[in-house]
Formats: sequence, C-alpha cells, structure tokens
Amino acid sequence: MKLKNFIKDGQKLPLFGIGPYLIYGIALLSAICIVLSGYVFKIGIMTGPWVWLFRSGGAVFIVLGLTVWFIGAVKSGMDDNITENKLKTDGIYAWVRNPMYSGCWMLITGLSLMWHNVCVIPLFFVNWGIMTIVLKNTEEKWLAKVYGAEYEEYKKRVNRCIPWKRRS
Repeated sequence: MKLKNFIKDGQKLPLFGIGPYLIYGIALLSAICIVLSGYVFKIGIMTGPWVWLFRSGGAVFIVLGLTVWFIGAVKSGMDDNITENKLKTDGIYAWVRNPMYSGCWMLITGLSLMWHNVCVIPLFFVNWGIMTIVLKNTEEKWLAKVYGAEYEEYKKRVNRCIPWKRRS
C-alpha cells in the first residue's frame, strides 16, 4: 500500500509540501554547528551575563516559534484550504505566508541560542537564507501555478518568513 500526501482526489497541492525535509535539514545543520563549535573545537562559548542573555533570547524564540507554528498548523484550518484548493490569506496567514516554517525556524534558533555560543548567531541568517531559497524554488512556484494572480498579489502584501503586519 502506497501512502499519498493527499486527502482527497482533485487536491492540487501536497498536504505537507517540502516542509519536513527543509526543517530537518536546517535542524541538522544547526546541531552540527553546535556540536562542532561547542564540543569539538570549543570556540565561541560565552560566559557570565552572556549566558543569561543568550538563554533568555532563546526562550523568547522558542515560545514565539511554538506559538506561530501552533497557530499556523493547528488553529488556522489550513488543511481544509489545501484539500479544497483555496488560498489561505486570513488569520496568521495575513501576517506571514509560511507560519509553520517560520515557527520551526524560530524554535530551532531558540534552541540553538540555549548553548550560549556566539557561533550559532550566523545560523539565524543561514537558516533563513536556506528557507528563503527553498521556498522560492518549490512551494512558491507551486502556489503561483495553482493560484496565479491571486497568489502574486498575496506575496506583495505578506512576508515570506518573518511574521509582520505590513501597512496597507
């Protein structure tokens, strides 16, 4: 029996998309960076008040990430929109086009900061860049093909990865 990433016939987009591969990839990259910098090369480890600052920032990112992911994945009703082939643009999707990816990105950033190692700071930008490149070349192309001008207009109004309400 072959499992499909679809719930009903006629559904135009996969339910999970590229997400699991993307998130596991940036999580693995982050883990490798933490292990190499903190345990193998033993560089970049902050002490004193920096520990508190990194861990406090990490906690904020973890809470924000879990919140954004939960709202996007569980509370938004996105699965219904996917199965009905409707573009989701309200709720959290009016703030960020990819809340589940954004939430995972923030969660990974928060967990990385818990190691209070300055070497993880570039990961914030590297992971964001990877996420941007992958989404532009996969899901955004799929969505543009399925929704056309409606999606192109939505892209102009809503950020890809950083939740932010733009002025209209």
